[in-house]
Amino acid sequence: MPMGERRIFWVIGGDRRQAALVRALQEDGHEVHACALEQGVEESLREESLRGIEKAHCVILPLPAGDGVFVNAPLSAQKPAFEEVLDAMSPGQVLCGGMVSCAWKQEAEQRGITLTDYFDREELAVSNAVPSSEGAIQIAMEELPITLHGARILILGYGRLGKVLARQLHGLGARVTVSARKYADLAWIRAMGWEAVSSHDLTGILEGRDLILNTVPALILDREALGKVDPGCMVIDLASKPGGVDFEAAEELGVKTVWALGLPGKAAPVTAGLAIRDAIYNILSELGESL
Repeated sequence: MPMGERRIFWVIGGDRRQAALVRALQEDGHEVHACALEQGVEESLREESLRGIEKAHCVILPLPAGDGVFVNAPLSAQKPAFEEVLDAMSPGQVLCGGMVSCAWKQEAEQRGITLTDYFDREELAVSNAVPSSEGAIQIAMEELPITLHGARILILGYGRLGKVLARQLHGLGARVTVSARKYADLAWIRAMGWEAVSSHDLTGILEGRDLILNTVPALILDREALGKVDPGCMVIDLASKPGGVDFEAAEELGVKTVWALGLPGKAAPVTAGLAIRDAIYNILSELGESL
């Protein structure tokens, strides 16, 4: 929900998600300043320096926040260093970012700045599952020589993304099988009408598939497992780094793979930007800002 009082936000760096975030904050009636985002926002909102950032109620870094030194800024010729951002801010200010390193968190804390990682928010993860699922389905539709209707699809993992994938693919008429480790998850998979298999042993469940979608952020499809994949089967890895597929082995074995990182920002940047906005609002509410 939009905040009841006008706030000052600074958005530094980022991709089309942050550009959408800037517009959403402005539409909610807030004062918004955008730095290192000139290719994504209108000129009136752009800032060439960090002067005035000490007045911000909240400073927002992108997702991912940066490389350890510089803030991630693919839509800008500027490369603001994280140190520069902290130097321009004042103790007591609120700083938010996505996938923030422990070193950056410690440095902010030492300066008396509250740094919260919005990527850790459950509501953001749930919201991102939808564009991630749609993006994966788009890749499959473009790359597979068959329709998803009637396709034999295996989803590895029944977390947030696995749940959404199974529902959407089932709606397209796919023959959905889902693997999970927990007995409760296996029971829910069956209750939804899908085939459930245990992730503890992949023997016999990789064969006979047209598409395998991995959501498990651990090496689950190693060389041995990939050797059991049928010729022509496509593997899409949706897990964050380090991923769940041995891509070198897949190439050697001739298994077609796609590592689909950052799908929310690529498939639906506006939706992803709105999800970040909502997470930011929730963070501020928990810190005592009125809604």
